[in-house]
Amino acid sequence: MKLTDLVTPVALIDLPRMQHNIERMQAQVASLGATFRPHVKTSKCVQATEAQIQAGAQGITVSTIKEAEQFFAAGIRDILYAVGLAPNKLAAAGALMRKGCDLKVLTDSVQSAQAIATFGKEQGLCFKVLIEIDTDDHRSGIKPESAALLAVAQALESPGCEIVGVMTHAGSSYDLNTPQALIAMAEQERAGCVRAAERLRAVGFACPIVSIGSTPTALSAKNLEGVTEVRAGVYVFFDLVMHNIGVCTKNEIALSVLTSVIGHQEEKGWAIVDAGWMAMSRDRGTQKQTNDFGYGQVCDLNGQVLEGYTISGANQEHGIVSRAGQPDLEIAKRFPIGTQFRILPNHACATGAQFPEYQALDAHGTVQTWSRFYGW
Repeated sequence: MKLTDLVTPVALIDLPRMQHNIERMQAQVASLGATFRPHVKTSKCVQATEAQIQAGAQGITVSTIKEAEQFFAAGIRDILYAVGLAPNKLAAAGALMRKGCDLKVLTDSVQSAQAIATFGKEQGLCFKVLIEIDTDDHRSGIKPESAALLAVAQALESPGCEIVGVMTHAGSSYDLNTPQALIAMAEQERAGCVRAAERLRAVGFACPIVSIGSTPTALSAKNLEGVTEVRAGVYVFFDLVMHNIGVCTKNEIALSVLTSVIGHQEEKGWAIVDAGWMAMSRDRGTQKQTNDFGYGQVCDLNGQVLEGYTISGANQEHGIVSRAGQPDLEIAKRFPIGTQFRILPNHACATGAQFPEYQALDAHGTVQTWSRFYGW
Protein backbone atom coordinates (compact mmCIF):
# COMPACT_ATOMS: atom_id res chain seq x y z
CA MET A 1 0.00 0.00 0.00
CA LYS A 2 1.13 3.55 -0.77
CA LEU A 3 0.47 6.78 1.15
CA THR A 4 -1.92 8.00 -1.53
CA ASP A 5 -4.03 4.85 -1.05
CA LEU A 6 -4.82 5.72 2.57
CA VAL A 7 -8.12 7.24 3.66
CA THR A 8 -7.20 10.23 5.82
CA PRO A 9 -6.67 11.12 8.57
CA VAL A 10 -4.27 8.40 9.71
CA ALA A 11 -1.41 8.19 12.21
CA LEU A 12 1.79 7.69 10.24
CA ILE A 13 5.12 6.35 11.55
CA ASP A 14 8.21 7.16 9.52
CA LEU A 15 10.17 3.95 10.16
CA PRO A 16 13.67 5.20 9.25
CA ARG A 17 13.21 8.13 11.65
CA MET A 18 11.88 5.87 14.39
CA GLN A 19 14.82 3.48 14.02
CA HIS A 20 17.26 6.39 14.13
CA ASN A 21 15.67 7.62 17.37
CA ILE A 22 15.80 4.16 18.94
CA GLU A 23 19.46 3.68 18.09
CA ARG A 24 20.36 7.17 19.28
CA MET A 25 18.84 6.66 22.72
CA GLN A 26 20.20 3.14 23.13
CA ALA A 27 23.72 4.31 22.28
CA GLN A 28 23.50 7.27 24.67
CA VAL A 29 22.46 5.17 27.68
CA ALA A 30 24.89 2.34 26.91
CA SER A 31 27.77 4.80 26.64
CA LEU A 32 27.12 5.84 30.25
CA GLY A 33 27.05 2.28 31.58
CA ALA A 34 23.35 1.78 32.32
CA THR A 35 20.68 -0.48 30.87
CA PHE A 36 17.68 0.99 29.08
CA ARG A 37 14.02 0.21 29.82
CA PRO A 38 11.80 2.09 27.33
CA HIS A 39 8.47 3.50 28.42
CA VAL A 40 6.11 2.06 25.82
CA LYS A 41 3.11 4.24 26.70
CA THR A 42 4.03 6.46 23.76
CA SER A 43 3.56 3.86 21.03
CA LYS A 44 1.50 1.19 22.86
CA CYS A 45 2.49 -0.94 19.87
CA VAL A 46 4.13 -4.38 19.78
CA GLN A 47 6.12 -3.79 16.60
CA ALA A 48 7.59 -0.49 17.81
CA THR A 49 8.46 -2.07 21.16
CA GLU A 50 10.08 -5.07 19.49
CA ALA A 51 12.31 -2.66 17.55
CA GLN A 52 13.41 -1.12 20.87
CA ILE A 53 14.19 -4.53 22.37
CA GLN A 54 16.08 -5.63 19.26
CA ALA A 55 18.22 -2.51 19.63
CA GLY A 56 19.22 -3.57 23.16
CA ALA A 57 16.47 -2.48 25.55
CA GLN A 58 16.03 -4.67 28.63
CA GLY A 59 12.44 -4.90 29.79
CA ILE A 60 9.74 -2.28 29.32
CA THR A 61 7.88 0.36 31.33
CA VAL A 62 4.10 0.70 31.12
CA SER A 63 1.59 3.20 32.46
CA THR A 64 -1.51 0.99 32.70
CA ILE A 65 -2.31 -2.54 33.83
CA LYS A 66 -3.94 -3.14 30.43
CA GLU A 67 -0.63 -2.33 28.74
CA ALA A 68 1.12 -4.80 31.03
CA GLU A 69 -1.43 -7.51 30.20
CA GLN A 70 -1.24 -6.92 26.46
CA PHE A 71 2.54 -6.73 26.23
CA PHE A 72 2.88 -9.82 28.41
CA ALA A 73 0.47 -11.63 26.08
CA ALA A 74 2.75 -10.55 23.22
CA GLY A 75 5.68 -12.31 24.89
CA ILE A 76 7.37 -9.57 26.95
CA ARG A 77 7.92 -10.74 30.54
CA ASP A 78 10.03 -8.05 32.28
CA ILE A 79 7.59 -5.18 32.95
CA LEU A 80 7.65 -2.17 35.29
CA TYR A 81 4.23 -0.66 36.00
CA ALA A 82 5.41 2.87 36.73
CA VAL A 83 2.25 4.37 38.22
CA GLY A 84 1.24 4.19 41.87
CA LEU A 85 -0.63 0.94 42.40
CA ALA A 86 -4.22 1.52 43.53
CA PRO A 87 -5.75 -1.26 45.68
CA ASN A 88 -8.37 -2.01 43.03
CA LYS A 89 -5.59 -3.08 40.65
CA LEU A 90 -3.84 -5.49 43.00
CA ALA A 91 -5.86 -8.49 41.81
CA ALA A 92 -5.03 -7.82 38.14
CA ALA A 93 -1.36 -7.32 38.99
CA GLY A 94 -1.37 -10.54 41.00
CA ALA A 95 -2.98 -12.45 38.15
CA LEU A 96 -0.18 -11.34 35.84
CA MET A 97 2.42 -12.51 38.33
CA ARG A 98 0.76 -15.94 38.62
CA LYS A 99 1.00 -16.30 34.84
CA GLY A 100 4.76 -15.75 34.98
CA CYS A 101 5.08 -12.03 34.38
CA ASP A 102 8.13 -10.50 36.07
CA LEU A 103 6.07 -7.50 37.14
CA LYS A 104 7.44 -4.68 39.24
CA VAL A 105 5.11 -2.14 40.86
CA LEU A 106 5.39 1.28 42.46
CA THR A 107 4.46 2.99 45.71
CA ASP A 108 5.18 6.29 47.45
CA SER A 109 3.09 6.07 50.62
CA VAL A 110 2.76 3.97 53.75
CA GLN A 111 -0.92 3.37 53.06
CA SER A 112 -0.26 2.03 49.57
CA ALA A 113 2.69 -0.03 50.79
CA GLN A 114 0.57 -1.63 53.49
CA ALA A 115 -2.14 -2.51 50.98
CA ILE A 116 0.40 -4.20 48.68
CA ALA A 117 2.02 -6.07 51.54
CA THR A 118 -1.31 -7.26 52.97
CA PHE A 119 -2.71 -8.40 49.63
CA GLY A 120 0.49 -10.19 48.70
CA LYS A 121 0.63 -12.05 52.00
CA GLU A 122 -3.04 -13.05 51.83
CA GLN A 123 -2.67 -14.29 48.26
CA GLY A 124 0.66 -16.06 48.74
CA LEU A 125 2.39 -13.66 46.37
CA CYS A 126 5.51 -11.57 46.72
CA PHE A 127 5.26 -8.24 44.91
CA LYS A 128 8.47 -6.65 43.63
CA VAL A 129 8.14 -3.01 44.67
CA LEU A 130 10.04 0.15 43.77
CA ILE A 131 9.65 3.28 45.88
CA GLU A 132 9.01 6.39 43.83
CA ILE A 133 11.35 9.30 44.55
CA ASP A 134 10.57 12.98 43.94
CA THR A 135 13.72 14.63 42.64
CA ASP A 136 12.20 17.77 41.09
CA ASP A 137 8.81 18.65 42.65
CA HIS A 138 7.13 17.53 39.45
CA ARG A 139 4.43 15.08 40.46
CA SER A 140 4.55 12.02 42.71
CA GLY A 141 7.18 10.53 44.97
CA ILE A 142 9.07 10.92 48.23
CA LYS A 143 11.93 13.37 48.71
CA PRO A 144 15.30 11.60 48.94
CA GLU A 145 15.97 12.90 52.48
CA SER A 146 12.41 12.50 53.77
CA ALA A 147 11.64 10.38 56.83
CA ALA A 148 8.74 8.99 54.81
CA LEU A 149 11.20 7.02 52.67
CA LEU A 150 12.19 4.77 55.54
CA ALA A 151 8.62 4.57 56.80
CA VAL A 152 7.45 3.23 53.44
CA ALA A 153 10.36 0.80 53.35
CA GLN A 154 9.40 -0.52 56.78
CA ALA A 155 5.78 -0.95 55.65
CA LEU A 156 7.07 -3.13 52.82
CA GLU A 157 8.87 -5.52 55.18
CA SER A 158 6.50 -8.41 54.67
CA PRO A 159 6.34 -11.88 53.10
CA GLY A 160 3.92 -10.29 50.62
CA CYS A 161 6.47 -8.00 48.98
CA GLU A 162 10.10 -7.01 48.66
CA ILE A 163 11.81 -3.72 47.92
CA VAL A 164 13.71 -4.09 44.66
CA GLY A 165 14.67 -0.48 44.12
CA VAL A 166 13.89 3.20 43.74
CA MET A 167 12.59 5.09 40.73
CA THR A 168 12.26 8.73 39.72
CA HIS A 169 11.06 10.75 36.73
CA ALA A 170 12.31 14.29 36.15
CA GLY A 171 9.17 15.49 34.42
CA SER A 172 10.02 19.13 35.07
CA SER A 173 12.70 18.76 32.38
CA TYR A 174 9.84 19.45 29.95
CA ASP A 175 9.91 23.06 31.14
CA LEU A 176 13.55 23.58 30.13
CA ASN A 177 15.09 24.55 26.80
CA THR A 178 18.85 24.96 27.13
CA PRO A 179 21.58 22.30 27.17
CA GLN A 180 22.99 23.64 30.42
CA ALA A 181 19.64 23.46 32.22
CA LEU A 182 18.95 19.95 30.90
CA ILE A 183 22.39 18.70 31.97
CA ALA A 184 21.85 20.16 35.45
CA MET A 185 18.40 18.55 35.73
CA ALA A 186 19.78 15.20 34.60
CA GLU A 187 22.38 15.36 37.37
CA GLN A 188 19.78 16.45 39.93
CA GLU A 189 17.62 13.48 38.94
CA ARG A 190 20.55 11.05 39.17
CA ALA A 191 21.92 12.34 42.45
CA GLY A 192 18.55 12.40 44.20
CA CYS A 193 17.60 8.87 43.23
CA VAL A 194 21.04 7.50 44.09
CA ARG A 195 20.88 9.23 47.47
CA ALA A 196 17.53 7.59 48.22
CA ALA A 197 19.01 4.19 47.38
CA GLU A 198 21.99 4.88 49.68
CA ARG A 199 19.68 5.70 52.59
CA LEU A 200 17.75 2.47 52.11
CA ARG A 201 20.94 0.40 51.89
CA ALA A 202 22.27 2.04 55.03
CA VAL A 203 19.41 0.52 57.04
CA GLY A 204 19.62 -2.91 55.47
CA PHE A 205 17.56 -2.85 52.26
CA ALA A 206 19.46 -4.16 49.24
CA CYS A 207 17.81 -1.80 46.71
CA PRO A 208 19.39 -3.34 43.57
CA ILE A 209 17.52 -1.14 41.07
CA VAL A 210 18.09 2.61 40.70
CA SER A 211 15.83 3.70 37.85
CA ILE A 212 15.71 7.23 36.45
CA GLY A 213 14.61 8.94 33.32
CA SER A 214 12.75 11.24 30.99
CA THR A 215 13.51 11.79 27.34
CA PRO A 216 15.19 15.21 27.89
CA THR A 217 17.35 14.09 30.82
CA ALA A 218 18.23 10.72 29.30
CA LEU A 219 19.59 12.43 26.20
CA SER A 220 21.35 15.15 28.22
CA ALA A 221 22.96 13.12 31.01
CA LYS A 222 26.73 13.20 31.30
CA ASN A 223 27.07 10.92 34.32
CA LEU A 224 25.01 7.90 35.44
CA GLU A 225 27.14 6.78 38.36
CA GLY A 226 25.01 4.73 40.74
CA VAL A 227 22.16 4.35 38.24
CA THR A 228 21.28 0.85 37.02
CA GLU A 229 18.64 1.68 34.41
CA VAL A 230 17.23 4.60 32.44
CA ARG A 231 13.66 5.01 31.20
CA ALA A 232 12.30 7.25 28.44
CA GLY A 233 9.26 7.10 26.20
CA VAL A 234 8.46 9.87 23.75
CA TYR A 235 11.94 9.73 22.19
CA VAL A 236 10.77 6.81 20.00
CA PHE A 237 8.66 9.26 17.96
CA PHE A 238 9.65 12.68 19.36
CA ASP A 239 7.30 15.66 18.88
CA LEU A 240 7.22 19.44 18.70
CA VAL A 241 7.46 19.88 22.47
CA MET A 242 10.72 17.88 22.41
CA HIS A 243 11.87 19.99 19.46
CA ASN A 244 11.29 23.17 21.46
CA ILE A 245 13.12 21.70 24.45
CA GLY A 246 16.06 21.17 22.13
CA VAL A 247 16.53 17.38 22.11
CA CYS A 248 15.44 16.70 18.54
CA THR A 249 15.07 18.37 15.17
CA LYS A 250 11.80 18.47 13.23
CA ASN A 251 13.34 15.96 10.83
CA GLU A 252 13.67 13.44 13.66
CA ILE A 253 9.96 13.50 14.52
CA ALA A 254 8.74 10.07 13.40
CA LEU A 255 5.00 10.40 14.07
CA SER A 256 2.73 12.53 11.94
CA VAL A 257 -0.91 12.69 10.95
CA LEU A 258 -1.58 12.28 7.25
CA THR A 259 -4.42 14.59 6.23
CA SER A 260 -6.10 15.90 3.07
CA VAL A 261 -7.20 19.35 1.97
CA ILE A 262 -11.02 19.40 1.78
CA GLY A 263 -11.71 23.11 1.27
CA HIS A 264 -10.48 26.70 1.40
CA GLN A 265 -11.28 30.13 2.79
CA GLU A 266 -9.20 31.99 0.23
CA GLU A 267 -9.79 35.51 1.56
CA LYS A 268 -8.47 34.39 4.96
CA GLY A 269 -5.54 32.42 3.56
CA TRP A 270 -6.91 29.15 4.94
CA ALA A 271 -6.85 25.60 3.67
CA ILE A 272 -9.27 23.29 5.48
CA VAL A 273 -8.08 19.72 6.17
CA ASP A 274 -9.78 16.60 7.51
CA ALA A 275 -7.65 16.42 10.66
CA GLY A 276 -9.17 18.36 13.54
CA TRP A 277 -8.57 17.92 17.25
CA MET A 278 -10.04 14.42 17.11
CA ALA A 279 -6.99 13.48 15.02
CA MET A 280 -4.33 15.82 16.40
CA SER A 281 -5.60 15.82 20.03
CA ARG A 282 -6.34 18.93 22.05
CA ASP A 283 -2.79 19.01 23.43
CA ARG A 284 -1.39 22.49 22.89
CA GLY A 285 1.88 21.87 24.68
CA THR A 286 3.88 24.26 22.50
CA GLN A 287 1.59 27.15 23.41
CA LYS A 288 3.61 27.89 26.54
CA GLN A 289 6.96 27.39 24.81
CA THR A 290 9.06 29.76 22.73
CA ASN A 291 7.67 28.46 19.43
CA ASP A 292 3.91 27.87 19.23
CA PHE A 293 2.97 25.41 16.48
CA GLY A 294 -0.78 25.59 16.97
CA TYR A 295 -2.13 22.06 16.64
CA GLY A 296 0.84 20.91 14.56
CA GLN A 297 3.56 21.72 12.03
CA VAL A 298 2.57 21.22 8.38
CA CYS A 299 4.86 19.13 6.15
CA ASP A 300 4.42 18.02 2.55
CA LEU A 301 3.63 14.44 1.57
CA ASN A 302 7.35 13.57 1.63
CA GLY A 303 7.75 14.85 5.18
CA GLN A 304 9.52 18.08 4.29
CA VAL A 305 8.62 20.92 6.64
CA LEU A 306 6.59 23.75 5.10
CA GLU A 307 8.02 26.56 7.20
CA GLY A 308 5.46 28.95 8.61
CA TYR A 309 2.45 26.71 7.93
CA THR A 310 0.69 25.21 10.93
CA ILE A 311 -2.69 23.86 11.96
CA SER A 312 -3.62 27.20 13.49
CA GLY A 313 -7.13 26.21 14.52
CA ALA A 314 -9.13 23.03 14.91
CA ASN A 315 -12.66 21.80 15.37
CA GLN A 316 -13.64 18.20 15.93
CA GLU A 317 -13.03 17.01 12.35
CA HIS A 318 -11.71 20.19 10.66
CA GLY A 319 -8.25 21.69 10.82
CA ILE A 320 -7.23 25.13 9.56
CA VAL A 321 -3.90 25.32 7.75
CA SER A 322 -2.56 28.86 7.57
CA ARG A 323 0.72 30.69 7.27
CA ALA A 324 2.17 32.74 10.12
CA GLY A 325 2.52 36.46 9.47
CA GLN A 326 1.24 37.48 6.04
CA PRO A 327 -1.80 35.32 5.05
CA ASP A 328 -1.24 33.14 2.00
CA LEU A 329 -3.92 34.47 -0.39
CA GLU A 330 -2.71 31.98 -3.03
CA ILE A 331 -3.29 29.02 -0.74
CA ALA A 332 -6.01 27.46 -2.91
CA LYS A 333 -3.67 27.39 -5.90
CA ARG A 334 -0.71 26.27 -3.82
CA PHE A 335 -2.59 23.48 -2.05
CA PRO A 336 -5.61 22.43 -4.15
CA ILE A 337 -8.37 20.11 -2.96
CA GLY A 338 -6.95 16.64 -2.32
CA THR A 339 -3.43 17.83 -1.41
CA GLN A 340 -2.03 15.64 1.33
CA PHE A 341 0.05 16.91 4.25
CA ARG A 342 1.87 15.27 7.10
CA ILE A 343 1.25 17.15 10.37
CA LEU A 344 3.88 16.86 13.12
CA PRO A 345 2.19 16.71 16.56
CA ASN A 346 2.75 18.72 19.70
CA HIS A 347 2.61 15.62 21.89
CA ALA A 348 3.17 12.24 20.26
CA CYS A 349 1.60 10.28 23.13
CA ALA A 350 -1.64 12.27 22.95
CA THR A 351 -1.86 12.22 19.16
CA GLY A 352 -1.14 8.49 18.97
CA ALA A 353 -3.93 7.90 21.48
CA GLN A 354 -6.47 9.28 18.99
CA PHE A 355 -5.99 6.30 16.66
CA PRO A 356 -6.60 2.52 16.93
CA GLU A 357 -3.69 1.78 14.61
CA TYR A 358 -0.65 3.24 12.87
CA GLN A 359 0.41 3.14 9.24
CA ALA A 360 4.13 2.34 9.27
CA LEU A 361 5.96 3.86 6.30
CA ASP A 362 9.25 2.26 5.24
CA ALA A 363 12.14 3.74 3.29
CA HIS A 364 10.66 2.42 0.03
CA GLY A 365 7.40 4.31 0.44
CA THR A 366 5.20 1.33 1.29
CA VAL A 367 3.05 1.12 4.40
CA GLN A 368 1.83 -1.62 6.69
CA THR A 369 -0.72 -1.47 9.50
CA TRP A 370 0.40 -1.76 13.13
CA SER A 371 -2.19 -2.11 15.87
CA ARG A 372 -2.19 0.05 18.98
CA PHE A 373 -3.36 -0.88 22.50
CA TYR A 374 -6.15 0.89 24.33
CA GLY A 375 -7.62 0.87 27.83
CA TRP A 376 -6.60 0.84 31.48
